[in-house]
Amino acid sequence: MSVWDELVGQDAVVAVLEEAAWAARRVVEGIPADQVTPGDDPVAGDSGTARSMTHAWLVTGPPGSGRSVAARAFAAALQCTGPVPGCGECAGCRTTLGGTNADVLSVSTDKVQIQIAEARDFVQRAQVSPSQGRWRVIVVEDADRMTERTSNVLLKAIEEPPERTVWLLCAPSPEDMITTIRSRCRHLGLRIPSASAVADLLVRRDGVDPGVALQAARAAQSHIGLARALARDPEMRERRRRIIQAPARVRSVGEAVMAAQDLVDIAKEQSEAQVGARNAEERAALMRQLGVADGERATPQSRSQLRQLEEEQKRRSKRAMQDVLDRALVDLLGIYRDVLQVQLSTGQTLVNEDLADLVSDLALESTPAQTMGRVDAIEDARRRLGANVSPFLALEAMTIALRPQAS
Repeated sequence: MSVWDELVGQDAVVAVLEEAAWAARRVVEGIPADQVTPGDDPVAGDSGTARSMTHAWLVTGPPGSGRSVAARAFAAALQCTGPVPGCGECAGCRTTLGGTNADVLSVSTDKVQIQIAEARDFVQRAQVSPSQGRWRVIVVEDADRMTERTSNVLLKAIEEPPERTVWLLCAPSPEDMITTIRSRCRHLGLRIPSASAVADLLVRRDGVDPGVALQAARAAQSHIGLARALARDPEMRERRRRIIQAPARVRSVGEAVMAAQDLVDIAKEQSEAQVGARNAEERAALMRQLGVADGERATPQSRSQLRQLEEEQKRRSKRAMQDVLDRALVDLLGIYRDVLQVQLSTGQTLVNEDLADLVSDLALESTPAQTMGRVDAIEDARRRLGANVSPFLALEAMTIALRPQAS
């Protein structure tokens, strides 16, 4: 077992990170790079020196490409005490991958943005020297959710990091980060793995039936986490089919309005299921901390803290709903990608083989130009949702545009 096993289809990235992990180990052990011979370091270059370790990395790639997986694997390799960095067996690797290593701080957000107060908190915690491990590693999984003001809080920490502190920032693309931070990080770009590579991972690690694994990998468009969820949950696969079919089968304005409302309702239901239990637990825990028993009225001081918690939970619910809707629209884009493949007779394998009848119907009733117009309508809806347009209005405009064109 190796920490790199889950990073499928990213051989070039793994090679770079392995090289850096060896260089980091030499730093810890106090071995100058000019004293390393090729025999001492399996990844050393012809000159005997591997590329030097750097303190700030920017890991980018499309959703599902494995950005956070790569960051966690590299963090584990930095803490590794085994014979080869990233062995996956030593305490440093196991605790890092398990999320219990005290010297690895993982920062993610379930809200729309990372707040300045949150950034200041993890910047301050980054100043602490490693207590047990070899490096102090801060993984920011949603670095693209920092505003410019929040990013500037992080900038000084990256410019002047303490000794043996490493920043691993994850974002969809380099352009999602401000220039000043981007220029101070070493960039690693991940690509989407093939569906067969993702399916092989599901078969090896999760024992999924090969046929189900490949279908799930294609339906998820090689998004590893989503493919795993689809492979394990038949109800989720059926719900995905319903979400896709309703907008694609719209024939009138009335049906378009109903389809938009259905999408909003489904997204709201799913997002509430994701955050509802956590919200209730947080409220109950806060009430206990404030000494307010069930049925008692909160004091003015307690009410202010409850309002603050409610605001946080609203932001979390909004983020969850946006994520559910965006995923639904990405799945819908996959249908029209298949339609275009059929219309152009490319011979490529369909993403949605289980919806081949729907793809065939849509391909026969429209032209490639009309299909591209529908793709544009879906992309417009995604942009509007990201700009805080009312979900119903954004989806209504999209579903109306998906109707068959009048002859």
